[in-house]
Formats: sequence, structure tokens, C-alpha cells
Amino acid sequence: MKVLIFGKRWKSDFGQHLETLRAKITQYNIDARFYSEFAEQIPDFQGDVISNHEELKAFNPEAVITIGGDGTILSAAVLIKELEIPILGINMGRLGFLASIEQERLGQALDLLVNGKYRISERTMLSLQSNEELYGEENFALNDFTLVKRDDSSMIVIHTYINGEFLISYWADGLIVSTPTGSTAYSLSCGGPITFPTADNFILTPVAPHNLNVRPVVIPGDREISFQIEGRSETFLCTLDGRNKVITSNTEISLKKNDFLSKFIILEGDNFMQTIRHKLNWGLDRRN
Repeated sequence: MKVLIFGKRWKSDFGQHLETLRAKITQYNIDARFYSEFAEQIPDFQGDVISNHEELKAFNPEAVITIGGDGTILSAAVLIKELEIPILGINMGRLGFLASIEQERLGQALDLLVNGKYRISERTMLSLQSNEELYGEENFALNDFTLVKRDDSSMIVIHTYINGEFLISYWADGLIVSTPTGSTAYSLSCGGPITFPTADNFILTPVAPHNLNVRPVVIPGDREISFQIEGRSETFLCTLDGRNKVITSNTEISLKKNDFLSKFIILEGDNFMQTIRHKLNWGLDRRN
């Protein structure tokens, strides 16, 4: 079996988990390579590395194991692009909806992976088109796209269209367009609904809307969403999974379902309902 070990930042307390990982790699004779930026931070690292998309394509692993939090998975998705290599996320951070496997389960996760005791969950992504060169070949997002005001400027107005038909003008600090996978990210913190990650829809969630009767909207995944933005400031900020670009009112942006998917490895015994119960502490009562 061939795997890529992907991480962004090495922390000293990762050491014991790295030893577990190395032991499992040896036990199962796994052909493992490390993402180069991560490997450079590991003390006394020895092994093969992958530095870019083309090298990953040539290596053609059966899985990408991420070591970190949800942000690490979003970065891995940019490296993977259209290859649709399934991701197994080991959570070394805090909440971790995407990286749902806690670090204590690392050894068990490798056992289940090698023995084929998992299923693949396919996730829709967003694709951005613009009249300006904003994101190049990285014009996709697994979690969300946002339009927000910059600095301390006054609220902005985002005229929003669905398949070219006017929906609403959001007077707000910004707007989030979330995938089902991203419903538990920024959108959730702004009052958006939780959707199952395999659903076929997008969520429009305003950020601090001026009108209290404006609420999040769920739209079908086969629709195209476009915007016209205006405000007192000359510039605004847009993001794809946190990757920032400065735009103006002349910037034309449209969003639709991406041509390729992101795939996740769901281990035997795990599911989304279990994850949200655990992460959101549903059913817990301090009085008990």
C-alpha cells in the first residue's frame, strides 16, 4: 500500500504519534512518503518526500493521511486537486469536524485502513469563475467561499443571483457560500444549518446581516450563484477555504459545483451522526 503523510506544522508533542505511525508503516510494509514542508520540520527525518502535485500524481498513493486539524485537510485538498485521492484525517488540533479521528486512535486507524475496513465518502466542492485572475488552478473549495468587508469599513451590499435570477441583496458584513462539508465550519458559527456532508446542496449564510429577517438559505447543488458587490470601501475580501484575495466592485464572481470531488476515508464504526454528537457534546448535561 502507498500513502502520503501530509502535515503543515510540526509540534513537539507529535513525537509519540510519529513513532506509532512509523511502527505501523514497518509492520504493514507501507510505501510511505511525507509532504516535504512537513518533513523538513521533523527532527532527524529520513525518508522520501513529495513536494508538489505532479510528484503526487506520479507516486499515485491509495490514501493521503493528514496529521493536524481541519485546516491541514483543506491544504491537502489543494495539493490533491483532481486526483481524488481519499483523505484520512488524524486530528491533532481542537474541534476537528473533517479530521475526525482523534490522535489516540492513530494505530487503530492504520489497522483498519490497511485491512480495508472503511468506506469512501464523496464530497462536493465549489468552483469559482471570475473576470479576473484570482485563484488560477486552485479555484475550488472544499469548505466555503466568503465575501466580506475589509478592516473596519461599514457594511457592504452583496446582490446575489441564482442562475441569473435575482435572489436578494444582503446588507451585511459579508456572505458565506458553504458546501455541505463546510456547513460545520464558518457557516455554523454564523447561524447556518448543519447538513450531511454527502448532500447535494449549497448554503448561503449572511455574516451579521443588517435585517434580522434575513436567514440562511439552502439551494440545490446544480445551481450557479453570482454576485455584484458594492460598499463605501473601494476594496473587499473574498476567500476560498481561507485563501484570501482582494477584489473590487468591478470583480465578477460566479460559483458552481466543481468538476471533481474530494474523497474521505470513513473507518468502520464511524459516521457523521457520531461525529457531530461527539464534537458538539449533544446529549451531555452538567447536571448528570
